[in-house]
Amino acid sequence: MAKKILVVEDELFLRELYIQILKDAGYDVDSASDGDEGMAKLRSGGYDLVLLDIVLPKRDGIQILKELQKTPPQKPNHAIIVMSNIDKEATIAEGVALGIKGHIIKSDYTPDQLLAEVKRIIP
Repeated sequence: MAKKILVVEDELFLRELYIQILKDAGYDVDSASDGDEGMAKLRSGGYDLVLLDIVLPKRDGIQILKELQKTPPQKPNHAIIVMSNIDKEATIAEGVALGIKGHIIKSDYTPDQLLAEVKRIIP
C-alpha cells in the first residue's frame, strides 16, 4: 500500500508541483490550501508524512502544531516536515520542540531534493 502524504501549502503552483512529484514517485497524496483545511485533515490523522507550510491563511503551521500537541488525532500522523521561505532559527526551534522531523526552505530545494527528503523520512 502506498504511503500517505498530506501537503498543506497555500501557493497553488507549489502545491500542484509537490503533489505531482509525490504522485509520480508512487505516494498517495492529499492536499490542503489553508490552515483550517489542513487542520481538519490532520485531525483525521493517518498520514505517514505531512509537508506543512508555516505561513498559511486562516491558521499558520506553528498554530497547527500546537493544536495537534494539545489534542492529538485518533489516528497518529507519523512525521511532519515544515516548509517555509523563512529561515528563522526561532521558528524552526519551536517546530522541533513541537515534534517536527525536519524543515525545508522552499526556495533552496529543487523537486529532486524535496523527493529525497521525503524518501529519507518515509522510505
